[in-house]
Amino acid sequence: MNCIAIILSGGTGSRMNMDIPKQYIEVADRMIITESIRPFMECELVRDIRIVADEMWHGRILGEFDLRMADLVMDQGMHDGMYKFSGFSVPGANRQLSILNALRDIVDDCNEEDIVIIHDAARPMVSTDMIQRCIVSCEGHDGVMPVLPMKDTVYYSEDGMAVSKLLNRDKIFAGQAPEVFRFQKYLEACEALLPDRILEIRGSTEPAIMAGMDIAMIPGEEGNFKITTIDDLARYREMILQDM
Repeated sequence: MNCIAIILSGGTGSRMNMDIPKQYIEVADRMIITESIRPFMECELVRDIRIVADEMWHGRILGEFDLRMADLVMDQGMHDGMYKFSGFSVPGANRQLSILNALRDIVDDCNEEDIVIIHDAARPMVSTDMIQRCIVSCEGHDGVMPVLPMKDTVYYSEDGMAVSKLLNRDKIFAGQAPEVFRFQKYLEACEALLPDRILEIRGSTEPAIMAGMDIAMIPGEEGNFKITTIDDLARYREMILQDM
Protein backbone atom coordinates (compact mmCIF):
# COMPACT_ATOMS: atom_id res chain seq x y z
CA MET A 1 0.00 0.00 0.00
CA ASN A 2 1.39 3.37 -1.05
CA CYS A 3 0.42 6.74 0.38
CA ILE A 4 0.38 9.92 -1.70
CA ALA A 5 -0.06 13.30 -0.02
CA ILE A 6 -2.13 16.04 -1.65
CA ILE A 7 -1.39 19.52 -0.31
CA LEU A 8 -4.09 22.07 -1.11
CA SER A 9 -2.62 25.50 -1.80
CA GLY A 10 -5.05 26.95 -4.31
CA GLY A 11 -6.94 29.21 -1.93
CA THR A 12 -6.87 32.98 -2.36
CA GLY A 13 -7.08 33.90 1.32
CA SER A 14 -9.85 36.41 0.60
CA ARG A 15 -11.17 36.32 4.17
CA MET A 16 -7.94 37.88 5.44
CA ASN A 17 -7.93 40.80 2.95
CA MET A 18 -4.20 40.49 2.30
CA ASP A 19 -2.13 41.09 -0.83
CA ILE A 20 -1.09 37.43 -1.14
CA PRO A 21 -2.77 34.16 -0.17
CA LYS A 22 -2.11 33.33 3.48
CA GLN A 23 -0.19 30.12 2.72
CA TYR A 24 2.55 32.17 1.02
CA ILE A 25 3.03 34.63 3.87
CA GLU A 26 6.51 34.38 5.37
CA VAL A 27 7.04 33.97 9.10
CA ALA A 28 10.64 33.80 10.30
CA ASP A 29 11.78 33.67 6.63
CA ARG A 30 9.67 30.61 5.84
CA MET A 31 6.44 30.49 3.89
CA ILE A 32 3.54 28.95 5.77
CA ILE A 33 3.17 26.30 3.06
CA THR A 34 6.78 25.27 3.67
CA GLU A 35 6.00 24.28 7.23
CA SER A 36 2.84 22.45 6.12
CA ILE A 37 4.83 20.35 3.64
CA ARG A 38 7.83 19.61 5.88
CA PRO A 39 6.28 16.87 8.10
CA PHE A 40 5.05 15.02 5.00
CA MET A 41 8.61 15.07 3.67
CA GLU A 42 9.81 13.64 6.99
CA CYS A 43 7.15 10.92 7.21
CA GLU A 44 8.52 7.63 5.88
CA LEU A 45 4.99 6.35 5.17
CA VAL A 46 4.37 9.06 2.54
CA ARG A 47 5.68 8.06 -0.89
CA ASP A 48 4.89 11.16 -2.95
CA ILE A 49 3.68 14.72 -2.42
CA ARG A 50 1.47 16.49 -4.94
CA ILE A 51 0.65 20.17 -4.56
CA VAL A 52 -2.43 21.98 -5.85
CA ALA A 53 -1.31 25.55 -6.55
CA ASP A 54 -1.67 28.36 -9.05
CA GLU A 55 1.13 28.41 -11.64
CA MET A 56 2.43 31.80 -10.49
CA TRP A 57 3.57 30.22 -7.20
CA HIS A 58 5.22 27.09 -8.61
CA GLY A 59 8.72 28.54 -8.68
CA ARG A 60 8.58 29.77 -5.09
CA ILE A 61 7.22 26.46 -3.85
CA LEU A 62 9.85 24.42 -5.68
CA GLY A 63 12.62 26.63 -4.35
CA GLU A 64 11.40 26.15 -0.80
CA PHE A 65 10.89 22.42 -1.35
CA ASP A 66 14.47 22.01 -2.59
CA LEU A 67 15.84 24.05 0.31
CA ARG A 68 13.99 22.10 3.00
CA MET A 69 14.87 18.80 1.36
CA ALA A 70 18.54 19.79 1.55
CA ASP A 71 18.04 20.63 5.23
CA LEU A 72 16.58 17.19 5.92
CA VAL A 73 19.41 15.44 4.11
CA MET A 74 22.00 17.31 6.17
CA ASP A 75 20.26 17.39 9.55
CA GLN A 76 18.70 13.93 9.65
CA GLY A 77 20.98 11.93 7.41
CA MET A 78 18.31 11.37 4.77
CA HIS A 79 19.50 10.64 1.25
CA ASP A 80 18.44 12.65 -1.77
CA GLY A 81 16.39 9.68 -2.95
CA MET A 82 13.84 10.76 -0.34
CA TYR A 83 12.84 13.64 -2.63
CA LYS A 84 9.09 13.16 -2.87
CA PHE A 85 7.66 15.96 -5.01
CA SER A 86 5.60 14.45 -7.85
CA GLY A 87 4.12 17.54 -9.49
CA PHE A 88 1.52 20.29 -9.40
CA SER A 89 -2.22 20.13 -10.04
CA VAL A 90 -4.50 22.94 -11.17
CA PRO A 91 -6.80 24.53 -8.56
CA GLY A 92 -10.51 23.98 -9.14
CA ALA A 93 -13.51 26.24 -8.69
CA ASN A 94 -13.73 25.11 -5.06
CA ARG A 95 -11.72 23.02 -2.61
CA GLN A 96 -13.25 19.70 -3.60
CA LEU A 97 -12.71 20.27 -7.32
CA SER A 98 -9.07 21.02 -6.52
CA ILE A 99 -8.88 17.66 -4.77
CA LEU A 100 -10.53 15.94 -7.74
CA ASN A 101 -8.03 17.52 -10.14
CA ALA A 102 -5.17 16.09 -8.07
CA LEU A 103 -6.81 12.66 -7.81
CA ARG A 104 -7.20 12.50 -11.58
CA ASP A 105 -3.57 13.56 -12.06
CA ILE A 106 -2.28 10.63 -9.99
CA VAL A 107 -4.76 7.97 -11.09
CA ASP A 108 -2.20 6.20 -13.30
CA ASP A 109 0.19 5.88 -10.35
CA CYS A 110 -2.34 4.42 -7.90
CA ASN A 111 -4.09 1.11 -7.40
CA GLU A 112 -7.13 0.10 -5.39
CA GLU A 113 -5.18 -0.46 -2.17
CA ASP A 114 -3.30 2.86 -2.25
CA ILE A 115 -4.38 5.73 -0.06
CA VAL A 116 -4.32 9.51 -0.34
CA ILE A 117 -3.77 11.87 2.56
CA ILE A 118 -5.19 15.35 2.05
CA HIS A 119 -3.96 18.42 3.89
CA ASP A 120 -4.30 22.20 3.79
CA ALA A 121 -1.27 24.38 3.10
CA ALA A 122 -2.71 26.83 5.63
CA ARG A 123 -2.50 24.25 8.44
CA PRO A 124 1.25 24.41 9.19
CA MET A 125 1.37 22.96 12.71
CA VAL A 126 0.56 19.37 11.75
CA SER A 127 3.00 16.89 13.25
CA THR A 128 4.68 13.90 11.64
CA ASP A 129 3.15 11.79 14.41
CA MET A 130 -0.33 12.97 13.42
CA ILE A 131 0.33 12.02 9.79
CA GLN A 132 1.62 8.58 10.76
CA ARG A 133 -1.35 7.90 13.04
CA CYS A 134 -3.79 8.84 10.28
CA ILE A 135 -2.12 6.50 7.80
CA VAL A 136 -1.73 3.55 10.18
CA SER A 137 -5.30 3.92 11.45
CA CYS A 138 -6.64 3.49 7.91
CA GLU A 139 -5.97 -0.25 8.18
CA GLY A 140 -9.37 -1.96 8.02
CA HIS A 141 -11.22 1.24 7.08
CA ASP A 142 -12.01 3.27 3.97
CA GLY A 143 -10.64 6.43 5.54
CA VAL A 144 -9.58 8.27 8.67
CA MET A 145 -10.29 11.75 10.01
CA PRO A 146 -8.68 13.33 13.10
CA VAL A 147 -11.22 15.10 15.29
CA LEU A 148 -11.46 17.21 18.43
CA PRO A 149 -14.31 16.96 20.95
CA MET A 150 -16.51 20.01 21.38
CA LYS A 151 -15.72 21.93 24.58
CA ASP A 152 -18.61 24.39 24.44
CA THR A 153 -22.31 23.72 24.62
CA VAL A 154 -23.61 23.41 21.06
CA TYR A 155 -26.90 24.84 19.83
CA TYR A 156 -28.83 24.41 16.58
CA SER A 157 -30.66 27.32 14.96
CA GLU A 158 -32.97 27.12 11.97
CA ASP A 159 -32.69 30.81 11.09
CA GLY A 160 -29.45 31.94 12.75
CA MET A 161 -31.44 34.29 14.97
CA ALA A 162 -32.86 32.07 17.70
CA VAL A 163 -32.02 28.71 19.28
CA SER A 164 -34.07 25.89 17.78
CA LYS A 165 -32.68 23.03 19.85
CA LEU A 166 -29.76 21.89 21.97
CA LEU A 167 -27.32 19.36 20.58
CA ASN A 168 -25.46 16.75 22.63
CA ARG A 169 -21.86 17.96 22.51
CA ASP A 170 -20.63 14.49 23.55
CA LYS A 171 -21.66 13.34 20.08
CA ILE A 172 -20.38 16.39 18.15
CA PHE A 173 -16.79 16.58 16.88
CA ALA A 174 -14.74 19.14 14.98
CA GLY A 175 -12.91 17.64 12.00
CA GLN A 176 -9.27 18.41 11.24
CA ALA A 177 -6.81 17.61 8.47
CA PRO A 178 -5.02 15.60 7.25
CA GLU A 179 -7.70 13.17 6.13
CA VAL A 180 -6.89 9.77 4.65
CA PHE A 181 -8.92 7.80 2.08
CA ARG A 182 -8.70 4.66 -0.03
CA PHE A 183 -7.81 6.14 -3.38
CA GLN A 184 -10.20 4.36 -5.76
CA LYS A 185 -13.27 4.57 -3.51
CA TYR A 186 -12.65 8.23 -2.79
CA LEU A 187 -12.12 9.11 -6.44
CA GLU A 188 -15.43 7.45 -7.31
CA ALA A 189 -17.17 9.23 -4.42
CA CYS A 190 -15.99 12.61 -5.69
CA GLU A 191 -16.87 11.93 -9.33
CA ALA A 192 -20.36 10.83 -8.29
CA LEU A 193 -21.01 14.42 -7.18
CA LEU A 194 -20.32 15.94 -10.59
CA PRO A 195 -21.25 18.30 -12.06
CA ASP A 196 -23.10 20.43 -9.50
CA ARG A 197 -23.26 18.75 -6.08
CA ILE A 198 -19.48 18.83 -5.73
CA LEU A 199 -19.67 22.64 -5.65
CA GLU A 200 -21.55 22.41 -2.34
CA ILE A 201 -18.88 20.32 -0.60
CA ARG A 202 -16.88 22.11 2.10
CA GLY A 203 -14.99 19.30 3.83
CA SER A 204 -12.84 16.53 2.33
CA THR A 205 -14.67 13.79 4.20
CA GLU A 206 -18.16 14.82 3.06
CA PRO A 207 -18.04 12.93 -0.29
CA ALA A 208 -16.80 9.82 1.51
CA ILE A 209 -19.66 9.90 4.02
CA MET A 210 -22.19 10.56 1.26
CA ALA A 211 -20.86 7.51 -0.61
CA GLY A 212 -21.21 5.28 2.45
CA MET A 213 -17.48 4.84 3.02
CA ASP A 214 -16.33 3.65 6.45
CA ILE A 215 -14.49 6.63 7.97
CA ALA A 216 -12.81 6.11 11.33
CA MET A 217 -12.16 8.97 13.77
CA ILE A 218 -8.94 9.37 15.74
CA PRO A 219 -7.92 12.04 18.28
CA GLY A 220 -6.70 15.24 16.65
CA GLU A 221 -4.24 17.80 18.00
CA GLU A 222 -5.18 21.14 19.56
CA GLY A 223 -2.17 22.81 17.97
CA ASN A 224 -3.06 21.64 14.48
CA PHE A 225 -5.17 24.70 13.66
CA LYS A 226 -5.90 26.22 10.26
CA ILE A 227 -4.85 29.81 9.59
CA THR A 228 -8.08 31.45 8.48
CA THR A 229 -8.14 34.84 10.21
CA ILE A 230 -5.69 37.56 11.17
CA ASP A 231 -5.88 36.28 14.76
CA ASP A 232 -4.88 32.80 13.59
CA LEU A 233 -1.88 34.28 11.80
CA ALA A 234 -0.85 36.18 14.92
CA ARG A 235 -1.14 33.01 16.99
CA TYR A 236 1.01 31.10 14.50
CA ARG A 237 3.63 33.86 14.35
CA GLU A 238 3.86 33.94 18.15
CA MET A 239 4.32 30.15 18.33
CA ILE A 240 7.04 30.16 15.69
CA LEU A 241 8.96 33.04 17.24
CA GLN A 242 8.81 31.41 20.66
CA ASP A 243 10.46 28.28 19.28
CA MET A 244 13.36 30.17 17.72
